[in-house]
Amino acid sequence: MEIQQLEERVENLEMKLSFQDDTIEQLNNAIIDQQKILEDQKVQLTFLISRIKTMQVGSGLASEADETPPPHY
Repeated sequence: MEIQQLEERVENLEMKLSFQDDTIEQLNNAIIDQQKILEDQKVQLTFLISRIKTMQVGSGLASEADETPPPHY
């Protein structure tokens, strides 16, 4: 193989490597963003579960299992 061909191959490989590095960085940033969103959603879900439990306890209403069926049953 000639030196010119080898230089072209090396240059081509360097360009591919640069593109792959950029793609990996973009994917890493996307994963970081998604992780932040998941953490926020976990906090929100925990808060909502707490609120629902508080509403159930504070409402004084019996659950469906505790209620007696209507007389026509």
